[in-house]
Amino acid sequence: MNDSPAAGTPSPEPVVLDVWCELQCPDCHTAQDDLRALRERYGDRLDIRLRHFPLEKHKYAYAAAQAAEEAAEQGKGQEFIEAVLARTEELGRSGERLLLEVADAVGLDSDELDTALIDGRHLLIVDADQAEGKAIGVRGTPTYVIGGELLDGSANQEGLRARIEEIADRLLA
Repeated sequence: MNDSPAAGTPSPEPVVLDVWCELQCPDCHTAQDDLRALRERYGDRLDIRLRHFPLEKHKYAYAAAQAAEEAAEQGKGQEFIEAVLARTEELGRSGERLLLEVADAVGLDSDELDTALIDGRHLLIVDADQAEGKAIGVRGTPTYVIGGELLDGSANQEGLRARIEEIADRLLA
């Protein structure tokens, strides 16, 4: 059975959900449950994009953002992100050593990840995300942007998944 759209009918574009996140943020770890539920509900109709917003109060968030970009380049970005977020407290104590340990655990080339942290090849991506976040009013993490609406989950995440679903349903209708 062919599930592709009829010839000449463009497939609908997925709705984009930008998630402004930082990998040393305990609230971003909690938000992963909602993001998993959204992925399950919408599949490829919802494009969930991690956007980096390292906070100054978290010493290793900037390095973790760069490491996440290298993990994505190696094809295991989401796996790496979830593994680091599960250990936010430990990241605060162990720093880059933890990032390399997680890289090994998820099957990344940890030597290449270490080199990426040293040579700064992903700095521009992280800096651009952070600058864009500041420009649109992101003040903390997690913050979501969908359909032009900014939803700040840094203080309280209650009800945000329902609001995201409401907007996504409207945009996908």
